[in-house]
Amino acid sequence: MSERIKTALFGGTFNPFHNGHLAIVKTVIESGAADELWLLITPCNPWKMKRNLLPNQLRLDMVSKAVCGLEKVTASDYEFNLPVPSYTADTLRHISSDYPDREFILIIGADNWERFDRWHESRYILDNYPVIIYPRTGSKVENLPPGVTLLDSPLIDISSAQIVELVQQGKPIEDLVPASVAKTVNELKLFR
Repeated sequence: MSERIKTALFGGTFNPFHNGHLAIVKTVIESGAADELWLLITPCNPWKMKRNLLPNQLRLDMVSKAVCGLEKVTASDYEFNLPVPSYTADTLRHISSDYPDREFILIIGADNWERFDRWHESRYILDNYPVIIYPRTGSKVENLPPGVTLLDSPLIDISSAQIVELVQQGKPIEDLVPASVAKTVNELKLFR
C-alpha cells in the first residue's frame, strides 16, 4: 500500500479571502507540513454571524483566483453539499471517507484553539487528526497535546471583518487582499 497524501484542510468563510490567509497557505506548503492544501469554503460558520456573508459561489471564485498560481493549493466547494451548519468533525468524517488515499491535517487559528474544547466533537477531531494552529493576535497557545503543533509563521494582523469595515468606510483594501480579490470587491461593489 502506498503512503497516503498529506492534505492540509484550511476551512473558513473567507469573506473575503485576504493576505493573512494567503500567508498561512504559503507557510504551510513551504514548511513541508503537508503535500497539498485544500481551502474549504464554508457555507457558514457556527461561531460567526451570517451578516454580509457573500454567496458561496462568489467566495469560491474569489479564493480560486487568489490561489490560482500556487502549486499544491486548491479552493474547494466540498462543504457546499454537506448539511448546515458545517461542523468540522462531520466534514472530516465525510471527506476522509470520500478520499481514503489522503491523511487529512486540520488547520485552525489560535483564536479557535482557545475555544476548541467547545467545538462539536472536539475530542473526536483530536483523537483522529493532526492539528496545526496558526498564531493570531491576542491569542495564547500553550501546553499543546500530542498531534497538535503551532505553525511557525509571521503574525499578520488582518481579519475579514476589518476588511469589510474598511470597504464600508470607502477606504482602500488593496494592501490587505490579493489583487484579484480587491478587483472583484471593487467591481461588484461588495460589502457596501
